[in-house]
Amino acid sequence: MSEYRISVGGNSPGRDLRQLTQWLRQDTATRTGATITLQPAHPAEGQMGAALDVIALVTQSGFSTASLALTICAWRRARPSTPVVTIERNGVRVTVDSDDPADVTRIVRALESE
Repeated sequence: MSEYRISVGGNSPGRDLRQLTQWLRQDTATRTGATITLQPAHPAEGQMGAALDVIALVTQSGFSTASLALTICAWRRARPSTPVVTIERNGVRVTVDSDDPADVTRIVRALESE
């Protein structure tokens, strides 16, 4: 089992995060391979609490990081604006700010390195 934490930047991060959550829940590979929930973000050092939520994906064995990266890139392409998405797994944080296929490879390599 593994956990991914996903956050969205931009002008409307709360709305975009909820829309990305719905997009992930509609994606068959993500929906069947992970439990998807919205959770409060961990507050930064010295802060009392977090204002924004994050998407938490708790995955089962066989879950594809590549499929997740492609799904997030597809969501970004479908948006009128393309908010920056941050994915974190095992302390590794990767920013998705492009839809370039080479970027998907970079995301997968970074998140699957242990």
